[in-house]
Amino acid sequence: MIRVENLTKRYGRVTAVDGVTFEVGAGSVTGFLGPNGAGKSTVMRMLTGLTPPTSGRATVLGREYRDLVNPGGRVGVMLDASAQHPGRTGREALVLAALTVGVPRGRVDEVLRMVGLSDDEAGRRVRTYSLGMRQRLGLAGAFLGDPEVLVLDEPANGLDPQGIHWMRTLLRGFADRGGAVLLSSHLLHEVQAVADDVVVIGRGRVVARGAVAELVAGEGTRVSSEDDAALAGALEAAGHAVSRTADGVVVDVEPAVVGRAALAAGVVVTDLRPHGAQGLEELFLRLTADDAREVAA
Repeated sequence: MIRVENLTKRYGRVTAVDGVTFEVGAGSVTGFLGPNGAGKSTVMRMLTGLTPPTSGRATVLGREYRDLVNPGGRVGVMLDASAQHPGRTGREALVLAALTVGVPRGRVDEVLRMVGLSDDEAGRRVRTYSLGMRQRLGLAGAFLGDPEVLVLDEPANGLDPQGIHWMRTLLRGFADRGGAVLLSSHLLHEVQAVADDVVVIGRGRVVARGAVAELVAGEGTRVSSEDDAALAGALEAAGHAVSRTADGVVVDVEPAVVGRAALAAGVVVTDLRPHGAQGLEELFLRLTADDAREVAA
């Protein structure tokens, strides 16, 4: 549903985005990660027709965003939740957007309920909104039409833990119904909880992309049991390389193989997990270490 091919953006001698390529398929959530200044927002602006690329191409639903008929009805976009007229009420902002997209005014009430903004809150001026309320209003605008694709930049900013959980459920449900979500966020734990795939960029280039489960998985297996010595002996007898640690046994095979060996040896396993498995935060920090401002300082 989203295809980005060798997308590049230069500002004079500065290359902000350098040959970025990735895809977001139907029924999936893709986390778009990178340090501040890595080029994420520029990619999203090029994808949604706000910034022309220097070279390369970005398409949504098979066409460039500007070539879609009524793109607001098919692609829900939230790049800056604060980009609402502060003197309008939340409801007024959505009514104007509904007129632009060409959806009935009744849809405004539906999306307000969807994002949890009450009638009283919808009647207040946007200047009085908290950051979390602006985020909810921005999400309401993204869902106004009948979107097949969502492009969201930091949608969880300002949301409390309950709101973050709500947003995760909302996006996961949208993808499970066949939608495609491109989600930029610094909340890496939440990205790991909701995303199927991730794209990590640093200094304008893709430094990693793939399924979350594959990227964070380790190599080999760590296992603890009620008799580690017997289990290690059984694994070595089967021809596997084994090392003993204070926490159990590390072996260079998949967990299923270890489980079968333990069963055959009559050893009760108490813990079994991929060895070296890492969280998305650890992966992100390792991949983008050269771009971190703290390191540069």
